[in-house]
Amino acid sequence: MKNYRIAVIPGDGIGIEVMREGIKVLESVSQLTGDLQFSFDHYDWSCEYYAKNGVMMPKDGLKRLEAYDAILLGAVGYPGVPDHISLRELLLEIRQGFDQYINLRPIKLLPHVQCPVIGQTPETVDMVFIRENTEGEYAGAGGIFRETSPEACAVQSSIFTRRTTEKVMRYAFELARKRGKYHKLTSVTKSNALNYSMVFWDHIFDELASEYADVQTEQCHVDAMAMYMIQRPQDFDVVVASNLFGDILTDLGAALQGGLGFAAGANINPERKYPSMFEPVHGSAPQIAGRGIANPMAMIWTVKMMLDFLGHESYGECVLSAMMKVLADPNAITPDLGGKGTTASVGDAICRQLHML
Repeated sequence: MKNYRIAVIPGDGIGIEVMREGIKVLESVSQLTGDLQFSFDHYDWSCEYYAKNGVMMPKDGLKRLEAYDAILLGAVGYPGVPDHISLRELLLEIRQGFDQYINLRPIKLLPHVQCPVIGQTPETVDMVFIRENTEGEYAGAGGIFRETSPEACAVQSSIFTRRTTEKVMRYAFELARKRGKYHKLTSVTKSNALNYSMVFWDHIFDELASEYADVQTEQCHVDAMAMYMIQRPQDFDVVVASNLFGDILTDLGAALQGGLGFAAGANINPERKYPSMFEPVHGSAPQIAGRGIANPMAMIWTVKMMLDFLGHESYGECVLSAMMKVLADPNAITPDLGGKGTTASVGDAICRQLHML
């Protein structure tokens, strides 16, 4: 039997609620398979923790996490704590500290889910974004000068290293080579305006493209890409983008797949030197927290991605199949999808489907 140690950071708001359902699904997988076991250690690092302690996590937080097989994160953010504090002092601290330079986000419309763009189907909305996750526009380089004076000046610098940019693109090329759709990779850029960082990005992409002759390539400026994702999502298979561009476009992708309730994500250290972190990317949604109506599908899809990464793709596919079975019942789903289900009842329904599968 394989025993995985999982660090659990539920976070804030609905993060706490959807995390319960993710763990519930993992426990069902463990019971049903007999060859997997999960042990969970919970950490209360959150905005509430910040309000009490003045930090988002302890100084030795990374040291505590590094021995785990994976990290599950719910969602972080709450009114009263500035977003740049909650993001940079917990989420980005872990991403950068553990060299989780791959952010993996599936943009896939599931059956029985309505896409807001008329005419789109599960066959036409099916792409994967590879977002550079530790550098780029979120590197955190810069400063504010003469902050209290009329001459105040803010400088925010992007950082793109050849080492990380090349590794991210190689990961994307390899995934495009394996995917059964088009074997196509689209690079998102803005080199007409960003004449250093994005020209550098394009140059490395062109270099690597010559090594992957079996992969179709396309380059799109980020503004055009936003339009094309609406007009012709069927043309995209694997997409690689910088930190900022990938962040923005995957929220657009979440809308295509039916809303942020389906927005699963993974922060991956491919070399497995450090644990990877898996998180839904819908945010903590304090406006609905405590009402029991948050859609847990993104969290459960995230659990599926964790199973895939740990080498149990067949169990991950069972989780996705169970999700699709539940989506077929209009009475079982949460109110954001037009149903009357609760966060907990959807998790229970998915576990029942797992038992049937």
